[in-house]
This record gives sequence, structure tokens and C-alpha cells, in this order.
Amino acid sequence: MRIAIFTNNYLPNPYGVSGSVESFRKEFEKLGHEVYVFAPHWKGFIDEWKLNFHDGSLASKSPRVFRYPSFETNVKIRFPLAIPYSGKIDKILEDLDLDIIHSQHPNLLGSAAMKWAKKKNIPLVFTWHTLYDQYAHFAPFVPRRIAAWWTIRNARIYANRCDAVITPTPSVIEIIRKWGVTNKNITAIPTGVEENQFADPDRKSIREKYNIQNKEVLLILFSRLTAEKNVEFLLGYVIEILKNNPKAKFLICGEGDLRKKLEEQASKSAAAEKIFFAGLVPDDIKKNYFSAGDIFVYASKSETQGMSLTEAMYTSLPIVAVRATGVQDIVEDGRTGFLVSEDKNEFQTAVEKLIDNESLRNKFGEEAKQVARKKYTSLVCAKKMLEVYNNAIETRKGTLLK
Repeated sequence: MRIAIFTNNYLPNPYGVSGSVESFRKEFEKLGHEVYVFAPHWKGFIDEWKLNFHDGSLASKSPRVFRYPSFETNVKIRFPLAIPYSGKIDKILEDLDLDIIHSQHPNLLGSAAMKWAKKKNIPLVFTWHTLYDQYAHFAPFVPRRIAAWWTIRNARIYANRCDAVITPTPSVIEIIRKWGVTNKNITAIPTGVEENQFADPDRKSIREKYNIQNKEVLLILFSRLTAEKNVEFLLGYVIEILKNNPKAKFLICGEGDLRKKLEEQASKSAAAEKIFFAGLVPDDIKKNYFSAGDIFVYASKSETQGMSLTEAMYTSLPIVAVRATGVQDIVEDGRTGFLVSEDKNEFQTAVEKLIDNESLRNKFGEEAKQVARKKYTSLVCAKKMLEVYNNAIETRKGTLLK
């Protein structure tokens, strides 16, 4: 199968959609399919095939990542905006014999994806990655209600014109149905954990780096440090936990516009010496950071999945998370962790129960690992996605024959 993926968010951006595209791309190619990625140009970044081309290692392979021109924005996080017009890329697409197009967004390169699906008369699949009402604050010059209304309306219209829609978790299907999505072909498929990235983690090196003793319990968070991730709430509650539990410490992994504010909040607290900021952790060593932890804590209410949750589960971490869309589909309350309301006492009680009970931590962690390996590996998820592609292609062929 020849698959084109159009995405406004791609490498080297380290967050959700970019990671999802890469996970599926790699698995599709391992399974023998051809994948072509169309993404924005990122100033200063050179795609890997270009870096390796001159040493001959990839000289026999055609490049399969194509970059649209873009302009730089830096509202809270760096994010290049694609300009969905390029004569050079139009020529490339004209020559490609594609079977299906998968769009990751309803706008910008999403519009290019729809245009080319129509031109080639092939199915268009769309992944609804985002709860757009939770991200309206990224449009600073537009009132939040208007920004949320417009983005949801735009996505709804787009989804209803596609051959199939993907959501990362089942609870998102309910939300977009309420928002007016009437497309009959909606399937929940999460982004899977890339197992090779998590092989043979080194727990000891990270704990030594931050002076975490064997008997100490390390709470850990992987998250973008922005408002929609609810990190200020989380830090405030964790500080109270650290004050009451001498053997507990907290490691925060991630970047974002709130980092400085969070560092100030931590430094002014009585638990300042027990809180560490690791910054952005590269993919090739994040397994070591996950494995260094003992409990994964999470408070985001804006997730459609939360990839860090499944990665934490894969590395045998029990989870304490605020019950919310997406999160409640991943964490099994009382089996792989605890789901709690956004309440200080409830959150604190759940975390402290795991701090004080090593056998329960281990039990939840083992259950989390088994669930992740069964349901949330990149291979399992890629095979589900390919089923959706095949069904869309067969349906389109059947429609053409009538």
C-alpha cells in the first residue's frame, strides 16, 4: 500500500501528533508499505535521509519526507505554520501513485490532503487528535470562545467529508458526535508504544543523576509545560505530598512556556530540594527516565489519549491521574492505577497510598505493563489502522463500481 500522511506537526517537534505520525510511519514501513510524509519546513532542521545520503547509506532509497514552505511562530511553543501551496510538491504528488491519504489536521496541510484525495479519487482518512476547545489559548489575539467555536466547526465539517475518521480513544468519539460529526466510519485507534525505544532501560543512571536513593519513591511526569496540561495544579498538589512524605521526590520532564513559572513555584516551596526539572528528554533516552520513576502522576484534562500514559504503563509504572477524556480510556482505576477527581485530598490520598504500599505499586505496575503490551504497542495499533485503510479503499472501489 502507498500511503501519504499530511501533517502540520512533524519532526523535530517532540510532541503528540509528531510522535504519532512517526510511530505509524515506522510500523507501516516495517510491514512493507510505502509511506510519504508531507509536513512543514522547520528552519535549521535537516531530515535524516538528507544527513545520511552523502555517506551512501541511504543513497539507493528515494526520500519520502517532503516539506512545504512555512513561516515561524513562537506562541508559547515553537511551531512553524505550513503554507499549503507548493509547485514543487504538486509535481511530486502528481507523479505518486497513492492508494490512500491520511490527514492529521483539518486545516493548512489538511486542506492540501483533501485536495489531493479528490484529485486522485482515493480515500481520505482524518485523525481527530485534539480537543480544540482546550487549545483555544494558543490563538492569543482571538477570544477563546470564538477560537474554540471556529476550530470545532472547521474540524466537524472536515471530518464529515472524509471517508473515515480516527480518534485516539473511544471517549473522544462521544465528544465529536455531540459536536456534530455524523460520519458513520469512526474508529478509536491509539498511538502505540515503540517497543524498541523502551528496550533495556537504565533505571540506575537517572536516579544517580538526581541523587534518588533506593528507598526513596520518585514521582514522575512527562508533559508539555503549558496551560492545557494542568501542570500548575499538579505541581501544587505534589508539593503538599512531598512535604508530608520525607522519602518522596518529583521529576518533571518536558518544556513549555510555563516552565519558568513552575520553577519559581517549586523554589519558593518547602519541597524545593525534592523537585527536579529535566527539560526536554530525547526519545533515545526517555526509557531511562520512565524506568527511574516509581509512580507516574498526571493531571491533564485536554487529552485525546496522552501518549506518555501508555509509555509509563509499558515501563511498569502505576498511574495516578485526574479522570478526564482520553485518560479514563487508558488508565484502569484500581488495576493499573487510580483515577481521581481534581480534588486535593483525593489526589493526595491516592498518591500517598502508593508511596506507602510498595506491593500495591508493584501490582499496579505489573498490570500496567501487561495491558500496554497487549493493547498499546505500535505494531498492534498500526495493524488496526491498516484495517481502516483497507476498508476505506474497498468501500471506495465498491462505490465506483455501482
